[in-house]
Amino acid sequence: MMRPFELIEHTADIGVRAFGSSELEVFQNAAAGMFSLIADPELVECRDEFDVRAEADDREALLVEWLNELLYLHESQDLLLKRFEVKKLGETELEARVCGEPIDRGRHELMRDIKAATYHMLKLKESSKGWTTEVIFDV
Repeated sequence: MMRPFELIEHTADIGVRAFGSSELEVFQNAAAGMFSLIADPELVECRDEFDVRAEADDREALLVEWLNELLYLHESQDLLLKRFEVKKLGETELEARVCGEPIDRGRHELMRDIKAATYHMLKLKESSKGWTTEVIFDV
């Protein structure tokens, strides 16, 4: 089984290298990797579901917009997210359903604050082994 993601150390910031057998899967795994930087996903439960939409000019920009929409949901609703199901992935738009729960400071230790997904060193590519993306986050 292909590992879903690994962390990338980058000077003052941090990133995720995500893998997937499809482009859709790599978008989902990038989101899971990002939230693993915020809190331990093993302690997050799927209590509530949310629909998420993102639009951008191209696929790489769409990946950044997707991750930033999830960060906005996290910040604005005080949520931790755990499961990411991309239902539609077009050239310039994405529709997904995600689940998670409100942050419970008694159960969730927040490890870091991620301000945004960035375009710095952004990669999204397909190879014979599947899809890979690298995203650096502003922390």
